[in-house]
Amino acid sequence: MKVKELSVRNGVRGLLLALGVGLPIFLNSCANTDSMPRGTASGEVSRTLPIGDSSSPRSLSAPGDNALAASPEYFRKPSPRPGYATAWGPSLSSRMTYSSFRRSNDTPHGGIASVYYNDKEGVAEMTGRDYYTSTGRKRAANGLVEWGMRSGFGILRSYHSKGKRYVVGRRNAKYSISLKNNSRSRLEVVVSVDGLDVVDGKPASLRKRGYILAPEQTVEIRGWRSSEEEVASFMFSPVVGSYSHLKHGETRNIGVVGLAVFTEKGIDPWSGRSADGPRRFSASPFAESPLRRAR
Repeated sequence: MKVKELSVRNGVRGLLLALGVGLPIFLNSCANTDSMPRGTASGEVSRTLPIGDSSSPRSLSAPGDNALAASPEYFRKPSPRPGYATAWGPSLSSRMTYSSFRRSNDTPHGGIASVYYNDKEGVAEMTGRDYYTSTGRKRAANGLVEWGMRSGFGILRSYHSKGKRYVVGRRNAKYSISLKNNSRSRLEVVVSVDGLDVVDGKPASLRKRGYILAPEQTVEIRGWRSSEEEVASFMFSPVVGSYSHLKHGETRNIGVVGLAVFTEKGIDPWSGRSADGPRRFSASPFAESPLRRAR
């Protein structure tokens, strides 16, 4: 099985595209975020992430989808639903390579994790008055990873209500999905945005391959992959201008980011050692076959 390893550069290539009036789209500095962790630099940072289930590399999102990024006419049309979804934003440099990875199980470790997002009014409606807030990344996959949505100057604040997690986005602000591998082994992460796989931009499935996180590595998934060198940035958008609506004519699964984590076959994720190791301690140097009694 072929799996991808990703090297992502933090640098943003060029200014953001204009929407309608030729003005650049700036990140909103007033977004409710946690501060950027120390040690995060603006230079190039190498990362590891997976893909591919056969000898041939997986198809990526169509490069022609870049045409969906900026047409102002879409934002003048009535929106099919209120609130936010995710648009196909400006291109960012993000290099990807391939590597082998065998999953230990077809089922995600610890189940599927989700973060729901919307505008301020939408999140208030979904949470009501019964909620509490938290900052920073949150654990998933039984603690193997921590993750959150980064926008502006840090990780967006989480609002927790009735077992679900919500964040508030800001219109036209870019965001990324921040992941930290807490284990000592490689992990495969399959990520979806608005029900679409972040690699090929098509309906998400657990059968599709994801990105590889190296042991104790932190990565930022900044957009849908448009080539092996670039991604189209994630950007909070009215539903009418979202990638899901413009590309697929579908809005049923907007407003949610999904995460599935898979461990590597034969490797204990917490120790990073082969699962066969402990069995060898029970091996006997003078093992004898059991006696057999006639009946």
